[in-house]
Amino acid sequence: MKAIVQNAYGSAEVLELKEVDQPVVKDNDVLVRVHAVAVNAGDYFAMKGSPWIVRLTVGFPKPKNYILGWDLAGKVEAVGKQVERFQPGDEVFGGCEHTFAEYVSADANQIAMKPANLTFEQAAAVPTAAITSLQGLRDAGKVQPGQKVLINGASGGVGTFAIQIAKSLGAEVTGVCSAKNVDMVRSIGADHIIDYTQEDFTQSGQRYDLILDNVANRSFSDLRRTLTPQGVIIPNSGHGGMGYVIKAYLLSPFMRQLGRPWMAVPTNEDLDVLKQLIESGKVTPVIDRTYLLSEAPEAMDYAAGGHVRGKVVITVEHSS
Repeated sequence: MKAIVQNAYGSAEVLELKEVDQPVVKDNDVLVRVHAVAVNAGDYFAMKGSPWIVRLTVGFPKPKNYILGWDLAGKVEAVGKQVERFQPGDEVFGGCEHTFAEYVSADANQIAMKPANLTFEQAAAVPTAAITSLQGLRDAGKVQPGQKVLINGASGGVGTFAIQIAKSLGAEVTGVCSAKNVDMVRSIGADHIIDYTQEDFTQSGQRYDLILDNVANRSFSDLRRTLTPQGVIIPNSGHGGMGYVIKAYLLSPFMRQLGRPWMAVPTNEDLDVLKQLIESGKVTPVIDRTYLLSEAPEAMDYAAGGHVRGKVVITVEHSS
């Protein structure tokens, strides 16, 4: 099968479309013929080998035919001996490693049936970004109906899902974005919008019950100034990278109102929750651009620019 692999760390030039062995399906796995995948921040870290800790997973001192990718949508080709939930022909979506390929062996507990009203490209945009939003707002932030929630970085992959999921939880939502994204952020349900090029939300005097920070462009003390007495900051890695996550993790036990970073993990249950939200019309993926698998280096370059509206998706063309 064809896959996007890397044998060195660096820019998108290290990525190659190569022929590799098709994965073997384990007893609790599902073999998926991949139709589409999405680009995530974790892919940049793996490609660059930065921070250094990622090299312990990707390969040290350098990777060897490492396949990028975390999200997928496609059709089930075969199932392991212990899998009862899926059967060949099922259209699925979910999260696992090494998805920039024609086929992937996915843990059956980390995929679900694809929302019926989405294309494969739309479904591939969902797992990592939407699971991060759902678990960050519902579980880490414990958002309640009527609370005021601010999404810093409202136009990105996580931000666009967070706006819609916060609304589905009954919150009054403010999105922070640039002027060019105001109409889009309003169209997906934000009650209030702050153009960061014109206004500093930390100086506005408005108070929020929760801030989901996807950008890491303000200090934690500045963010705390915008909270209600019981409010909380939920730090998401986003463009802040691993350094931001590590700093938040170390400070959270000592800084009141700073929530501890969490690891977003796709599960059957939460993917089913998202499926229901999507099929009911409460959540819709926002896709900026779509590329072919052979154009993955270009997709990575564009996504790494940091000004993506929603998600960048890659369509997987099959050789047969």
